[in-house]
Amino acid sequence: MSKTSTYLIRPNPADPRLTERVSGIDQSGAKIDTAVTVERALTIFLNNQEIVTAMTINDYPEYLAIGYLLNQHMLLPDDVVTAVDYDEELAVVVVRTQRKTNYEKKLKKKVQTSGCAQGTVFGDLMEALEDVKLPDTQLRTSWLYKLTSEINTTPSLYLEAGAIHGCVLAKEDKPLVYMEDVGRHNAVDKIAGWMFKEKVSPDDKIFYTTGRLTSEMVIKTVRMGIPILISRSGFTAWGVELARKANLTLIGRARGKRFVALAGEQRIVFDQDLAYVEEESTKHRRKAAVHED
Repeated sequence: MSKTSTYLIRPNPADPRLTERVSGIDQSGAKIDTAVTVERALTIFLNNQEIVTAMTINDYPEYLAIGYLLNQHMLLPDDVVTAVDYDEELAVVVVRTQRKTNYEKKLKKKVQTSGCAQGTVFGDLMEALEDVKLPDTQLRTSWLYKLTSEINTTPSLYLEAGAIHGCVLAKEDKPLVYMEDVGRHNAVDKIAGWMFKEKVSPDDKIFYTTGRLTSEMVIKTVRMGIPILISRSGFTAWGVELARKANLTLIGRARGKRFVALAGEQRIVFDQDLAYVEEESTKHRRKAAVHED
């Protein structure tokens, strides 16, 4: 990666905790040795109440716990978090708040989402979109092309071992935080937790994901207050409907010179001459570029 990189957090594919070497055979019967992603169970508590057990690569458990609770509307934006305690041996993280909490009734009402790794959204999905007014942040196409190119060529666990999703928080054409996990909702939650802990404003930010633009992705982006969501993958009808309702700029199939915007198009400024934009390199093409459109 270049010395001028703007990443504050980025993947570390060399971290020995995140992959294992496994032996097997390939299609010709030849012996192979390959890297596979390691997933672990992590149980999240809010004060004294057990909330969920998530399957995760567990590189940032504190951010994941805070972000998950925020995106489930169990931790409120103005809550005072007094402590986040992580026990690696027990695989438990406890988020403690000044406010007393009890979500027994809400935990009984679950909606299975389309995200990987058993994602769920508790309570009423639509409450996430009520009273939300996203800022009229501009998106220049010159930023979009530079941003997607840099993200796509950043060393990552995906390129090392696969079986992983990535999400990036960016400002203009500068990627800031790049998180990966076995479920894309986990990667989203880790960024949300980082933003909460670091008191980062969402108003001028862009959110990028390698995964599909589903209702869950739209709802979580809106909950974080981020006005622009970009993906290299495709859309679901409900994701588009909710993005239009929330006035979220929704851009999918962003690969090389191409992209499609299906909501919030008024934020886009077309300032890039496409003659100077390169098509996506086969070397860095991800699964979605071949199998999903």
